Amino acid sequence: MQTRTKIFDDLSRLATNAMGVAQGARTEAENAMKSLLDRWLAERDLVTREEFDAVRAMAQKAREENEALKARLAAIEAKIG
Repeated sequence: MQTRTKIFDDLSRLATNAMGVAQGARTEAENAMKSLLDRWLAERDLVTREEFDAVRAMAQKAREENEALKARLAAIEAKIG
């Protein structure tokens, strides 16, 4: 009976270690894929969402300023002419 318990303990320990190794391999594979994807995206000169939003906000502000200047110019031209 004592031998059976030791066998089950050994099998349990082996299964636990195998799961730990599998989890480590999974984490390593995820890190490798993330690194590969980050490097691929960096080579493509793509912008981040934050950069895109910042440029869009700058363009919107420039459009608004342009419209204000058009209105101001039209008012000045109306006064002159």
